[in-house]
Amino acid sequence: MQTAKQQAESVLRHLPDNCTLEDIQYHLYVLEKIGKGRKDIEDGRSFTADEAKARLATWLAN
Repeated sequence: MQTAKQQAESVLRHLPDNCTLEDIQYHLYVLEKIGKGRKDIEDGRSFTADEAKARLATWLAN
């Protein structure tokens, strides 16, 4: 598993030279959210598609 610094370096290597600071921030943000999502799945904090649909239906009914 890469360290946060290694992940940031990888993002920078793959972005074009003319990218903005906003582009860099966005890509790092997305990378962080993907990592958190994967951790949630590993820790059993996820729902099946059917469970998600049922929860959404309940919320929309209110």
